[in-house]
Amino acid sequence: MLYDALTTRYTFACPERGRTSVALSAFRRLERLPGALHPAVYRIQLACPCGEEHPALVTHEQLDWAPLGLQEGRFANLMTSRLDPLAAELGALAAHRIAGGRWPWSFVCYPEERIRPVTPSAFSLLAPGGGQVGVAVRCPVCSRVSVNLVSTAHVDLPFHHDAAIGVVPYAFGDEETLTVERFRQQLDSAAFDVFRLGS
Repeated sequence: MLYDALTTRYTFACPERGRTSVALSAFRRLERLPGALHPAVYRIQLACPCGEEHPALVTHEQLDWAPLGLQEGRFANLMTSRLDPLAAELGALAAHRIAGGRWPWSFVCYPEERIRPVTPSAFSLLAPGGGQVGVAVRCPVCSRVSVNLVSTAHVDLPFHHDAAIGVVPYAFGDEETLTVERFRQQLDSAAFDVFRLGS
């Protein structure tokens, strides 16, 4: 699996096409596997352009840090006609934005009623619909899961933040598992629509 910070897409194996390139919003389920901590490994289910969903594995570094450009790679610098490293340029830009208080990703924690910075490893389920994405996100502070409705750019592009984020007025705790079926019910519920229109 490779991540291209310039196109913001992940490349995975596809049984039909050989290789496929998808954005983060094409992930459907993310689950941290027990065991290794450095690096932590996540099992994902992704919606492939071939029409099927495929399983894949990503490391914590590939999931959370590679989208910031903090990995090896080069780009063709047309001003100098040389291949320059990506990490130095994109890493400095990311550090500058974070130092200024802008986080790469954010979501609304329903129990705390506040916006929290997160990384993609906090996502557990994603479901697209109508040009937007429903995202189940575990809060790094209270550990509860909130369901947000955001644009695909809010998920796919680090440092892009929607002006308004829809939130399901319910938080899931550790004692209950947010199943795909319950997640879809919450996304289709009238309570979500009313709250989303009011935000």
